[in-house]
Amino acid sequence: MRPDTRSELAQRLFHYLDTGTTAMADAMFRNPVAAYTSEERLALEKRVLFRQCPLLVAFSSQLAASGSYLTDDDAGTPILLVRSASGRLHAFANVCRHRGARVADGCGIKRAFGCPYHGWTYDLDGALVDIPGEEGFAGLPRHEHGLRPLAVVEKYGLVWVRPDATPVDIDAHLAGLGPELESFGFERWHHFETRTLRPRINWKMAVDTFLEAYHLAVLHARSVSPIFIGNLCASDAFGPHHRMIAVRRSFADARDRRDAARDFLRHTIELYTLFPNTVFVHQADHVEVWRMFPGERPDAATVHLSLYVPEAPATDKARQHWAANVQLALDAVDTEDFRLGEGIQRGFASGAQDHVTYGRNEPALIHFHRSLERALGVERRESA
Repeated sequence: MRPDTRSELAQRLFHYLDTGTTAMADAMFRNPVAAYTSEERLALEKRVLFRQCPLLVAFSSQLAASGSYLTDDDAGTPILLVRSASGRLHAFANVCRHRGARVADGCGIKRAFGCPYHGWTYDLDGALVDIPGEEGFAGLPRHEHGLRPLAVVEKYGLVWVRPDATPVDIDAHLAGLGPELESFGFERWHHFETRTLRPRINWKMAVDTFLEAYHLAVLHARSVSPIFIGNLCASDAFGPHHRMIAVRRSFADARDRRDAARDFLRHTIELYTLFPNTVFVHQADHVEVWRMFPGERPDAATVHLSLYVPEAPATDKARQHWAANVQLALDAVDTEDFRLGEGIQRGFASGAQDHVTYGRNEPALIHFHRSLERALGVERRESA
């Protein structure tokens, strides 16, 4: 983030502190409970959001070497990312063109991808290069049977895939957020660890967790509330995406406000929602990336937490430090937010209420759900 942007945000937050307020949406927002429980809504989200939107899959640094690859399945399309010998990054459907078996699992480095079923082999550019017993396939045009390409964009140290293979203008999609992402230098960051959670909540409820500071003082009273000021944030939209700044108590205690502005990240957390399903939690020395995906039912989600750090840890002490950071995040989000969310999801299923209300002091939450309705072509709900 540019220094002048952080300075402006700091002044805005000091104003909120001085006046006892926070960022506000233009109106409250009523969201039908069916948005979290409807099978039809879930099917629409999978078809539109998770096939037609660019989805963040990885950092470029995870695929730095020739032959490095990783797989990702949660959007519904099995994805294979691979770095070719020329340095080009490819995305393919992870499906053998013979009988449909997966050609890779997990991540690592390979020279080629051999199907475990009959041995059809593909090079790093997805071309079909070997067919055992080829006499049985005389006349088969190999050039038409390479791995099926998907649309992939690599920029700002990040990798997006669009599963329906439609080309992506990522800067148009980011709606002005690109330069801010570029400023972080993510191409140099190291992937430390990814942990996977499967809470019994709707995937959007998992995203909601990160979109307001209103709950900090109550739900997180024993964990992060002593560190952060509840019900205080700065809020800015970039098309369907969003930036929210949460504030540490040290920010209010700073004696010199100019120093607080200069040392902005020491006193705040920068949360970016990359529509439709990713949240970056950027702190002074690391970034958490949370990716949320729908499950088979409206009350099931898959959530991946990945921790990225400025450099690969070289000592046991460093590894223990970052492992502790992962656990701290899980203790708050999984143990507190998601556990509470499972109770909310059960309450939704009971039919006890037909809508929920987001307050004006929850602007990121309102923006996310308005953006969802626009993307899905769902009639916008009236304000409360």
